[in-house]
Amino acid sequence: MTDKKFAKTALVIFLTLATATAGVNYWIDPLWHYGHANAFNSIQKVTNEREQKIAMLHYGPHDYDTLLIGSSRSTYIHPSAFEGWDVFNFSVANMSVREVHSFMVYSQSQLPELKRYLIGVDFFKSSEQEAGAPRALTNYEKKIDQPFYRTKNLLSLDSLDISIQNFMKSVTDTVDEDRLYNRKGEAFANRLTKEEVEESTSLKIERFEEEFYGSHYTYYKDYPMILQKIKDAAGDDELTVYTTPISTGLFVSLVESGLLDDYEHWIRDLVTVYGGVWNFMYPNTITNDDMNYIDGHHFYPEIGTLLAKRIQHSNSAEIPKDFGVYVTADNVEEHLQEVRKLAEQAVQEKSNK
Repeated sequence: MTDKKFAKTALVIFLTLATATAGVNYWIDPLWHYGHANAFNSIQKVTNEREQKIAMLHYGPHDYDTLLIGSSRSTYIHPSAFEGWDVFNFSVANMSVREVHSFMVYSQSQLPELKRYLIGVDFFKSSEQEAGAPRALTNYEKKIDQPFYRTKNLLSLDSLDISIQNFMKSVTDTVDEDRLYNRKGEAFANRLTKEEVEESTSLKIERFEEEFYGSHYTYYKDYPMILQKIKDAAGDDELTVYTTPISTGLFVSLVESGLLDDYEHWIRDLVTVYGGVWNFMYPNTITNDDMNYIDGHHFYPEIGTLLAKRIQHSNSAEIPKDFGVYVTADNVEEHLQEVRKLAEQAVQEKSNK
């Protein structure tokens, strides 16, 4: 074979492989750049939620009127759980309260119909360790604005690897991870057995005690200022803040770590800044059942649906009466006294086992 013929053959092979790679990556769309849905991309792995979700917004078009922002816990609240609201769930793993403002500002630039915000807050994220360091969405905004960003990802072999995994999960309808997505932006998880839940919950409690609770937790003094910045970013639009429900076992760990006073400080600050907060984080019918959780830390989507219904329809008979309390200045002290009683009961029940 002559050098010229070899070069032509090599070029043809290269172009064929590049075209095939781009075609598969477009078809499966693992980075959520194009928005189309089919039977072969119905299940999507998480690569980087911040990058994937900002791409969804950037490459639109969308007519969302409601923005939901929270940590990985809130990713399991399906937009379809809210009646009459067109919700974009911008929740991502390891969301810092310091990031929320930048998520709001970016979304405002992409969603002209936006008029409502739902903000999920986590107690353990109110510490100096978790809230002290500056964090924002800026680097991801710059990344997707780079020249040929989508083209490079179409030709990426890393993207191809994810595309193949998504294809296999979709055609076999395999849900085998703790967070996967469908093309509606709804997160779901594999169902665990009772034994698996007990193990995952125990490990999660151990991790929280080693990394977030006890001596690792000091309430961040500027936390109220961050909350106010979020409120200011919402302007005159509707703003609803809720606490995320953790399992009673994880709540008991918080109490036994000596953090109940800090929890109460946190609730009072939320009420002071926002006027009211939906509190779901205390022992109740839902949190008492470990099977409602993947690991005591992340609840299953059906619990997210109950949370959404409570926020929209506070007196709905579909929801356990003790799941969710709207706390204001008028009832905050009474509510916190009740939580203390529930916490004492939960601690006592644990010691009796």
